[in-house]
Amino acid sequence: MAENKTKPTSNSVSTFLNACEPEQKRLEAWELAALFQKITGEPPVLWGESIVGFGKYHYKYKTGREGDMLLTGFSPRKQNFSIYIMAGFPKYQDLLEKLGPHKTGKSCLYIKRLSDIDLNVLGELIKTSFETFKDKKCP
Repeated sequence: MAENKTKPTSNSVSTFLNACEPEQKRLEAWELAALFQKITGEPPVLWGESIVGFGKYHYKYKTGREGDMLLTGFSPRKQNFSIYIMAGFPKYQDLLEKLGPHKTGKSCLYIKRLSDIDLNVLGELIKTSFETFKDKKCP
């Protein structure tokens, strides 16, 4: 079986965030890190080369595949911030409507700039997903 590419590392989150360019992206990345840590109560951990994760869970599928994955987190990508909402979005349409400009994938929320969105709504989305998903049993 293939090994997960996304794994927690011992690399410095501070070094990673301080290397973000341009300066506005770096400042917003630090703001997100503080928001995630406040909401989850978890320390930031660098997963792979570019994901700042908070909390983790162990999954094991019926197929035998198993591993660890972050409960929530973000990555300051060049085009936008990828925010990982592992529970997905079907239950959160009401919050997404209040958030501001964004796009979604299966479990990724894409935001161009923090100034474009309502941070209180983002915080509620992170909190609700984190609380719901941390006790979820994987298939």
